[in-house]
Amino acid sequence: MSEETPDNTDERIKFLVVASDCPEARLAAFFSGRRAKRSNARVVLLHVIEPPEFGHWATVAETMRAEAHENAEAMLREFAAEVKAQSGEDPEEVIREGAVVDEIRKLIEEDPQIAFLFLGASVNPSGPGPLVSALAQNPAYLSARPIPVVVVPGAVTRDELRKLSG
Repeated sequence: MSEETPDNTDERIKFLVVASDCPEARLAAFFSGRRAKRSNARVVLLHVIEPPEFGHWATVAETMRAEAHENAEAMLREFAAEVKAQSGEDPEEVIREGAVVDEIRKLIEEDPQIAFLFLGASVNPSGPGPLVSALAQNPAYLSARPIPVVVVPGAVTRDELRKLSG
């Protein structure tokens, strides 16, 4: 699992999926794995840990950081199993610390093989989620290198996604 450097040894395009603890993110991973298989692409799973704001409580912050990394690794293992089940290949796994939007943008800028971003959209009546909302308000926020974004609706079923992915 990489925390810094993207794997650029394989020249195929990559689908970036933001792994988070919500059902729609899991649907995005499912769909990206299926599309990767049909497109001969690879999948990159990104989990971003937003740093705690404890300043003078360094011991507490470090404990929380270690727990967050353990949780991130466990989540990425689950997402990776889903992607592998659909694509037949292990995805690249990346853990970053920082603001989610900033870390997505940085990874896209660092890895020229990332060609698509897959996001899950929440079914919550308050909106599709912060990433999808941010993209709708400012499409250029992701990177100086624009890439297509695939928004997977949280209300879609896996059977419907199977049909769409061929």
